[in-house]
Amino acid sequence: MAQRAVQERGISVRLACETFNISQTCYRYESKHRAENDEIADWLLRLTDNHRNWGFGLCYLYLRNVKGFSWNHKRIYRIYRELELNPRIKPRKRLVRQTPEPLKLEYIQPGKPQQNAYVERFNRTVRYEWLSQYHWEDLDQVQYAATEWMWSYNHERPNMALGGITPKQRLAMAA
Repeated sequence: MAQRAVQERGISVRLACETFNISQTCYRYESKHRAENDEIADWLLRLTDNHRNWGFGLCYLYLRNVKGFSWNHKRIYRIYRELELNPRIKPRKRLVRQTPEPLKLEYIQPGKPQQNAYVERFNRTVRYEWLSQYHWEDLDQVQYAATEWMWSYNHERPNMALGGITPKQRLAMAA
């Protein structure tokens, strides 16, 4: 508003800033990170196009931990919101457990997926990330896509249980 008042009415910058109660440095401020913001937007668009179910968290961890960019999470989130990439967030239903049950390597009882929660969680990820995303014509297509997805899961996708790094990075740290 102050810039418009200076341009249209011809009043001084000092008077316009006093009228609208802003500082003169705020009036003269110009964003210096325009090219970087465009690069962040480009990365976010590519990530959400290739990985439809990735929200802000996975996109941020991928850019930070896998690609090595040092951009601030608030900046990435601001651009993420400006691009309107926010997927609908489902509320999580959590059951409170006193002590976790030991891992059972035997067959689970039918209708009791909580007996093998780790595998069931992985199965859900597989189902939502790629299996239900496409129409498959033959088994060769499914096998090829499964191989590609497994490579991406182990080399590119940040894993929240590992602290936001990929399984390959975790393996390299352990070696």
